[in-house]
Amino acid sequence: MQRSERVLENIPVGSLGLIPLASCQEMGSKVNDYLVQWRRESANEHKNTLAFQGYEQNSYLIKASVPRFGSGEAKGILQESVRGRDLYLMVDVCNYSLTYSLCGQTNHMSPDDHYQDLKRIIAACGGKARRITVIMPFLYESRQHKRSTRESLDCALALRELVDMGVENILTFDAHDPRVQNAIPLHGFETIQPAYQFVKALLGNVHDISVDSDHLMVISPDEGGMSRAIYIANILGVDMGMFYKRRDYTKIVNGRNPIVAHEFLGSNVEGKDVIVIDDMISSGESMIDVAHKLKELKARRIFLYSTFGLFTNGMEKFDKAYEEGLFDRLLTTNLVYQRPELLLRPYYISCDMSKYIALLIDTLNHDASISDLLDPYERIHRFLKKYENGEL
Repeated sequence: MQRSERVLENIPVGSLGLIPLASCQEMGSKVNDYLVQWRRESANEHKNTLAFQGYEQNSYLIKASVPRFGSGEAKGILQESVRGRDLYLMVDVCNYSLTYSLCGQTNHMSPDDHYQDLKRIIAACGGKARRITVIMPFLYESRQHKRSTRESLDCALALRELVDMGVENILTFDAHDPRVQNAIPLHGFETIQPAYQFVKALLGNVHDISVDSDHLMVISPDEGGMSRAIYIANILGVDMGMFYKRRDYTKIVNGRNPIVAHEFLGSNVEGKDVIVIDDMISSGESMIDVAHKLKELKARRIFLYSTFGLFTNGMEKFDKAYEEGLFDRLLTTNLVYQRPELLLRPYYISCDMSKYIALLIDTLNHDASISDLLDPYERIHRFLKKYENGEL
């Protein structure tokens, strides 16, 4: 949906302010550019009134930093006033490219470091902001969302800590388990599906996909991602299938029971293009194993999609799998840090989320409903009509 299609007449909650932490600078800059352009071109007749003071600015970015002492300890600093502002803090807890000095040693920042820096900036606001919204694309500790034995519930603890510090809304993408919002039932929590951006990126780069049940199928690589695959399959009007992971519960490797095999449940995939869709690619072993199984079942082309491409063990496995013809394209979003070499891979397609985030921020600042933005059904179908009519 274009900004020009939205009628935003509500009085803004406060003068808009963006604080992208060091981990999210590139995304924050893109979001700011969209907001500056839209509000400059806006025909809102009230934007010069007192209620809309600070509505049109040359930049909505607020300078903030987190300098560190030689011991590795840090503090959050704001270089300008945030009093009365409607603030949106953006953080990428998976950005391991950033480093800091600890007693003369170079340390790469972990998710724990990024989360602490986020709290430092919130603390630096000192309760002066009108409202604080945290945009955390990869939800901190979202993989530790339930208790199976005597273990910590880190994601719930983090959410409670943020709202206790004054955060009113938390926006995240494709949370590993959306039920973590039960930890903060009286506060705003949205887990957003980037389905439209995925469909747009795939069909915009691969122009000969037949979007029908005879030629295309959506596959979930495990039982946990079934709802995601069912949603995409229903929107595209195609069949879906799934793999379930057979694990060895007598062993624990790296804190988890190792996967023995992936077993397939679904209709015949022979001769069909297949979309394998998941929330994250960590090491990538599961995705590649699933692609291998699909090729054994005589699938035609395989497109791998994941919201978060972490690639914790590097890209070599994917390079080898691509050379062997196990998959044709790999798609992830720019919601988390992307290695420069990843962007150079011939099989890689990046799904840009900056415009979508800017639309969400723009709408929320007006205290308007984002329901139509969260459900991309109509936008996807409009795009599919253009695709089928050859208008792209």
